[in-house]
Amino acid sequence: MQPVLIAGPCVIESDELLDTVARELVRINQKLGTDIIFKASFDKANRTSISSFRGPGLERGLQMLADVKAKHHLRVLTDIHESWQAAPVSEVCDVLQIPAFLCRQTDLLVAAAKTGRIVNIKKAQFLSGQDMRYPVEKARDAGAKEVWLTERGNSFGYNNLVVDFRNIPDMLEIVPTVIMDCTHSVQRPGGGGGKTSGDRRFVPSMALAAKAFGATGFFFEVHPTPDLGLSDAANMLELHRLEPLVAQLITTNT
Repeated sequence: MQPVLIAGPCVIESDELLDTVARELVRINQKLGTDIIFKASFDKANRTSISSFRGPGLERGLQMLADVKAKHHLRVLTDIHESWQAAPVSEVCDVLQIPAFLCRQTDLLVAAAKTGRIVNIKKAQFLSGQDMRYPVEKARDAGAKEVWLTERGNSFGYNNLVVDFRNIPDMLEIVPTVIMDCTHSVQRPGGGGGKTSGDRRFVPSMALAAKAFGATGFFFEVHPTPDLGLSDAANMLELHRLEPLVAQLITTNT
């Protein structure tokens, strides 16, 4: 069975960026027989600094995502930060993502679940894999038909994350789809003087290690020129490196 694959820029920067990334995902899908879900955020509501770029906002952002979906025939994922966003986002997106910091927000989980869309809950940096049974219970109790969980590392002192890969099999006891966020897990939160830094060279290793621990999906933020990206520049993967990594993940035995 093919893993769940999610990729796209951290934040919606322009129509041109979305089109460039989407075209590459379509090309990879056609070449490798994959079904990569397109991801981009219309609003980065948890940026470190008030001066950081947040995105185009809900209305314009959803229109841009709808254009990607219509033009390139890709499934689309985005994150929501407030309960009222769930309904309008579900009209465009196939998967609603709950940010890690908000994974215990009951009203947000319930609103996402009630849309009938897939709900992808990212594990908080302060929780264990076993703790995620409670957010899943909230979503399922509210009627969610399908819930995914995503590992993205745990806080390790200040401005650092570490991944305990044991969280993956722990979460597989809760849901059948556990995704490794291979780019956010190499962040240095707030470690860049008013912004988050990171180290993208570890992204392939994160993916391969997660596969060894049984991950059934992989999440990559990608950008054609990540160092020029307006959010998560230091940990986004170069777009041209996505295909060989995906090919390795779908062919390598563990």
